[in-house]
Amino acid sequence: MATSPTVLYTTAIVQRERRNRAIVRWWLYLICLMVFAMVMVGGATRLTDSGLSITEWKPIHGIIPPLSHDAWLEEFEKYRQIPEYEQINKGMSLAEFQFIYWWEWAHRFLGRIIGFVFFVPLVALWWSGRLESRLKPRLVALFLLGGLQGAIGWWMVASGLVDRVDVSQYRLAIHLTFACVIFAYALWVARGLTSYSDGGASRTVRLLAPLVVALVFVQIFLGGLVAGLDAGLAFNDWPLMDGAIIPSGLAILEPVWRNFFENPKTVQFVHRSSGYALWIVVILAWLVTRSSAADVTHKRRAALLAVLVTLQAALGIVTLVLQVPLHWALAHQAGAVILLGFAVAHWRAIDGAYPPVTGIEVRG
Repeated sequence: MATSPTVLYTTAIVQRERRNRAIVRWWLYLICLMVFAMVMVGGATRLTDSGLSITEWKPIHGIIPPLSHDAWLEEFEKYRQIPEYEQINKGMSLAEFQFIYWWEWAHRFLGRIIGFVFFVPLVALWWSGRLESRLKPRLVALFLLGGLQGAIGWWMVASGLVDRVDVSQYRLAIHLTFACVIFAYALWVARGLTSYSDGGASRTVRLLAPLVVALVFVQIFLGGLVAGLDAGLAFNDWPLMDGAIIPSGLAILEPVWRNFFENPKTVQFVHRSSGYALWIVVILAWLVTRSSAADVTHKRRAALLAVLVTLQAALGIVTLVLQVPLHWALAHQAGAVILLGFAVAHWRAIDGAYPPVTGIEVRG
């Protein structure tokens, strides 16, 4: 029996929508990969103390680096006016300045490239009618978050140009966490464009999945504070800290709340403790998912999360004991973002993707 024209038309619509979803999904995966690279370059910029080498914010023409010897001398002279040079790097050579300058320039350049790779396809996909109505406000929000992140980056750098020799640990932690928010949100939207399935997850599994994501974000924020205070360069014993399970000197600042943000020993201790809590919750989520009615895919994903959080904890311990060598520290930072990505993907799968395409018009 011949297929009716209506069925053929509906089938064509469904196939088109699926293709469009795939295009948008892989584009967002690319954005996630670039944001991941941005976080890594930002981490290297911090670890090499390069973040204050560019003392001006030029969102447009700042994309062009110094192209002559005189231009390099001009940039170097600007750097020589800030406290970091006077108190830390006084007497450094032009070649040494160029080394730290390129790290910061690469970080800012990558941020501009991400903006371009996001904005141009967004306009093209919107104009060509490939975006579902539900996606448009989400993608606009993602674009605005990217612009705000650029402003937060400059706000962070500005904190170290006048009265400090480094950036504020508060602003550094916010900048790092906000980058991860962008990464997680882009991944959330992208994963929502996969096949629809909630796998029959139990209420407990549904509650634990977002809790894991929240704890990873807390741990990333605390890691930013540790980096901002160089707290990982001291108290490098483990499993004890400064020779004790609970070291002394955790509440030496007044008021007490300042210790959680400004006392390097307290910040490192809280980061360690939060790491243990995250590990316990992920293992618990794996055990609960394993014994629940969730489908096999969810159970595998929970098991993988348990493996990842264990590896991440091991990376953190090695980085600490070795006194934060560059490559180990970057591996630890990369592990945090990868763990966040898998936690978000796991939660998204349990929460359920966008409804499947059925041929009914979904555009606005």
